[in-house]
Amino acid sequence: MKAAFYNGNGKMQIKEHPDPTPESGDAIIQVRATGICGSDLLMNNDKEEADELPTGHEVTGQIVEVGSEVDRNLIGQRVAIETIGQGRACSTCWYCRMGQYRQCQNMAVVEGGGFAEFIRRKAIGCYQIGESMTWEEGALVEPLAVSIHGIRRGLMNGAETVAILGSGTIGLTAVVAARQLGAGKIFVTARHKQQANMALALGADYACDPSNGDFERLILENTEGRGADLTVETVGGKSNATLTQSVKSTRMQGRIVILGGFRTPLEFDWLQPLLKEQSFIFSSCYGVLNGYHDYEMAIELLSQKENKLSEIVTHKFSLKDIQKGFECAYDKTTGSIKVQIHQE
Repeated sequence: MKAAFYNGNGKMQIKEHPDPTPESGDAIIQVRATGICGSDLLMNNDKEEADELPTGHEVTGQIVEVGSEVDRNLIGQRVAIETIGQGRACSTCWYCRMGQYRQCQNMAVVEGGGFAEFIRRKAIGCYQIGESMTWEEGALVEPLAVSIHGIRRGLMNGAETVAILGSGTIGLTAVVAARQLGAGKIFVTARHKQQANMALALGADYACDPSNGDFERLILENTEGRGADLTVETVGGKSNATLTQSVKSTRMQGRIVILGGFRTPLEFDWLQPLLKEQSFIFSSCYGVLNGYHDYEMAIELLSQKENKLSEIVTHKFSLKDIQKGFECAYDKTTGSIKVQIHQE
């Protein structure tokens, strides 16, 4: 099969790669769409060597083969793939029994991701999507599930004020998750006009530039000087700026959920959140909370067409043009928000 690899010199390159074959509990999925995640861009920037396996974890497609212990009636099913956790988890360790597959103690070896014609994962990690769901929407299940998990871990109560730092894919899916789960006012930071406009279209009440102090002032003015009940940090990176902004934006005894990937050790002043008695909650990927997997909730929300989340997909490229897709995703002057790789 054809698959895309980072070549170690700033480019994505198409190569031939062995077709995956199923073991007893596996499914082979023909990939239809894979989103380019911000983490894909950041990881490529940090790499010094070429990839040995294709990456890509926001994946949807159609099951074309299954292992000996899997019901063959699943062949032909349209699915969103839980590629990182349940699709590789052992299903028997304590964390798996608790539905926390991302924390599995016996995770299967790393396999190729969705920037390829086919992908192999355990069949239990394949979540059926309806015939009415587009492939664009199917590839949004994963990032929406990330944000749903964060909002749920943040214990958001109905009508609470929510601040969301960042309007990339996770920031925008967090807007949808918060709105659908009953948030009151939602405040969002956005560096680019297309992101701000999209945040408002998806249900945010306010969207503004994070760099001039307007964001914190706006929240305080609309909460009688308290601040947000729940703040969701989705930026990460190599600076503590958004952590500091989270503390400033959140009320005393409020909660701060960290979804952004911080990729270097940081110095941070913990005295202010200590004095404000704020809670920091870290959230990674997805799992089962209160008997309900975040993927199931994401699929249900995406099936409600009025949420308009699919409109964040601004650009689509074929697998052979994946380098153009990555360039577009990097360059926000193109108007890009979410870039996906699609295959027939």
